[in-house]
Amino acid sequence: MEKRTDLRSILQYLPLVAQSSSLVWPPSVREKLQMLSKGPSESTVNSGEALALQITNLRKSLSLNASDHAPYALKGYTLFFDEKISREESAKFFGEVVPVLCRLLLQLPSMLETHYQKADHFLDGVASGLRLLGPQEAGIVFLSQELIAALLACSFFCLFPQVDRRLKHLQTINFDELFSSHGTKSENKIRCLIHYFERICQSMPTGFISFERKVLPMEYNPHYVSYPEADYWAKSITPLCSVEVHTSGAIEDQPGEALEVDFADEYFGGLTLSYDTLQEEIRFVINPELIAGMLFLPRMDENEAIEVVGVERFSLYTGYGPSFQYAGDYTDKKDLDIFRRRKTRVIAIDALPNPGESQYKLNALLREVNKAFSGYLHQCKYKIDESLKIPLEAGTNYTHPEASSSRHDPLQSDPARQVIESSQRWCIDHEEDKKIGVATGNWGCGVFGGNPELKFMLQWLAISQSGRPFMSYYTFGLQALQNLNQVIERVTLQELTVGDLWNKVAEYSSEKLSRRTRLGFFSWLVTSLST
Repeated sequence: MEKRTDLRSILQYLPLVAQSSSLVWPPSVREKLQMLSKGPSESTVNSGEALALQITNLRKSLSLNASDHAPYALKGYTLFFDEKISREESAKFFGEVVPVLCRLLLQLPSMLETHYQKADHFLDGVASGLRLLGPQEAGIVFLSQELIAALLACSFFCLFPQVDRRLKHLQTINFDELFSSHGTKSENKIRCLIHYFERICQSMPTGFISFERKVLPMEYNPHYVSYPEADYWAKSITPLCSVEVHTSGAIEDQPGEALEVDFADEYFGGLTLSYDTLQEEIRFVINPELIAGMLFLPRMDENEAIEVVGVERFSLYTGYGPSFQYAGDYTDKKDLDIFRRRKTRVIAIDALPNPGESQYKLNALLREVNKAFSGYLHQCKYKIDESLKIPLEAGTNYTHPEASSSRHDPLQSDPARQVIESSQRWCIDHEEDKKIGVATGNWGCGVFGGNPELKFMLQWLAISQSGRPFMSYYTFGLQALQNLNQVIERVTLQELTVGDLWNKVAEYSSEKLSRRTRLGFFSWLVTSLST
């Protein structure tokens, strides 16, 4: 087991140790977890204060550095479970949830061993095991929802070592900082996460989730799409895709199947486990399984995106930012695909932060359109080992694509095309994927300071060029986009191609930088098309 390169890359970031051919908890940790698994009558853990003490003891048994723990975290656990929620809620959590979470943690070593045994065969010739998936490493990790639940239980008890995570550009994944913030925003994030634990302890999900790092290679190769230069965009004759504008609603509530854009920063998950509550952080707490990716996905480079398929939603919410509130249970009814992933596809792409006037420079335009392009390029089905398919439970929705999952992949037999970037490495031109559009919104605007008119156009270009059939755009009621439908109609009537629109964007940006125009892009574009 310890000879596996995938396991070796992630082992120092896990709370387990490798012993001979097995993964194990240190004996003192196992004893404490066994005691906690018996419930309050045996463990006496029936309050936030008692829980905080046990977290301290567990961390000491793992020899974790006390300085890596947020200073007010233990007080936060006490405050939340002893004051912020009712006695009934607290008693239920300690009586029913904590024991199940500890039993889940006791199973973590065997779950990981099983995971690695199947990882070599789950996808035909493609590595899928849990590992550090670093920058410029196009690849995929397949995890069961049960394994993710155990990993998130480690986060709740703050058991992940922090050593060297920052050096590898990895986010913190323990919940200590979140509990150390005593504001309303962090309290509602915690409520979403606690609800997730309550749900999985009542009924453990049995599906799978994939985390993929997608890379647009910088080097040119005639066999696949590489990082495009301005000339590529300027000469494109690809038609623009259709656009549907929504002035209300949220991306995660869109009814059809689409790539759902996560307005990420370069670190996957951003400030999810801190006190802030931006749109990305909201997505990560209503779909907590996304947090697992923070364990092994370092920050993204400018030519990368991260795609997650299969996450389940557990919570409703209201508001945004300071007004964000947990609003109760959510039952996710999305169908499953052939890999038993829910048909929810989340694409994390990070925009330039606080770009100011520099966002109109050609290199900034290229960076943004190519970043979006890297996320939207077609992904296709993998070939699955049929012997590893788990029977679906009665009543589970399941849709099998018309095309066979085991059809011949020409990339496997052509040595000249073995080393290729992610969008082609996994792709076999699957017809079903071609029908899936993009649901997005004001990417890189808001606190990131991007121009919403410009960002809309750059996304329209990237989605169209990637071959996606449509864009569902959520304006979130932004005043700057109140005339968006009229602008789209005008562009569509002119039958502009991707190249035509890119040239308009580049021309406007040049005039904006040289101060030859004071108009907003939409006004400038309509005037330009009129003349």
